Amino acid sequence: MSATTVHPWPHRLRWAVADGATLTGRALAHWARQPAQFVVGLLFPVLMVLMFGYLFGGAMSVPGGGDYREFLLPGMFAMTVVFGIESTYAAVATDTARGVTDRFRSLPMTPSAVLTGRAAADLLNCAAGLAVMFACGVAVGWQWRAGAPAALAAIGLLLLLRFALIWVGIHLALMLRKPESVVVLQILVWPLGFTSNAFVSPDTMPGWLAVTAEWNPLSATVAACRELFGNPGWGGESFAAQHAVTLAVAWPLLLIAVFLPLAVRRYRRLDQ
Repeated sequence: MSATTVHPWPHRLRWAVADGATLTGRALAHWARQPAQFVVGLLFPVLMVLMFGYLFGGAMSVPGGGDYREFLLPGMFAMTVVFGIESTYAAVATDTARGVTDRFRSLPMTPSAVLTGRAAADLLNCAAGLAVMFACGVAVGWQWRAGAPAALAAIGLLLLLRFALIWVGIHLALMLRKPESVVVLQILVWPLGFTSNAFVSPDTMPGWLAVTAEWNPLSATVAACRELFGNPGWGGESFAAQHAVTLAVAWPLLLIAVFLPLAVRRYRRLDQ
């Protein structure tokens, strides 16, 4: 058969899925062989919950009243999602720096498999991290109060945000190509996380910072999760507060629309 033979799209789709699944399995195998790194990544958010919930929680007030740990947990779920961008960046940058990505590109596999495999693996990682966080939340007294369908919708919003951030991480990793430059990403991620409503209400912030926090994409997901979980502190009079669920969908879709094509384009031009 000629190398230029064009296969029908069902055939190409089947091989794209198979190749992507193979590279997803590669990432999962790395975690299985290095369990310490994987476990530490899961336990770090738990430490954050214990620190903020018990060390600082007594000094915190929740808008409209309520338990601070119930206010905090949806924010920590979203922070777990955001911090995951560092692992995406490190994995992609390491493969690129070591020439692994170039070897993959030389193999007879679907070109999209490298990126889709990484995205699928990181979504599974995020799901595992959220499962640990939910268990931790229940252990410290958190619970969802708006029913299972709303809770599943909140989980869907968290995974949607993670999926969007995966493409941000992939694009930056392919652009910078050095694992040690993850510190640049940390400089961006930590302000994003702490200038949000994850830990305190924007009402307690100076005016300019409150506006920044309310329109932070992370804040939209946190506020939407508080609403869907039935936890305290999700109300407000601003447009961002009143339309949190809509913004929690719109912000990730915008990030995907921008960074997914950029990541694909950068991947195709790695040798330039």
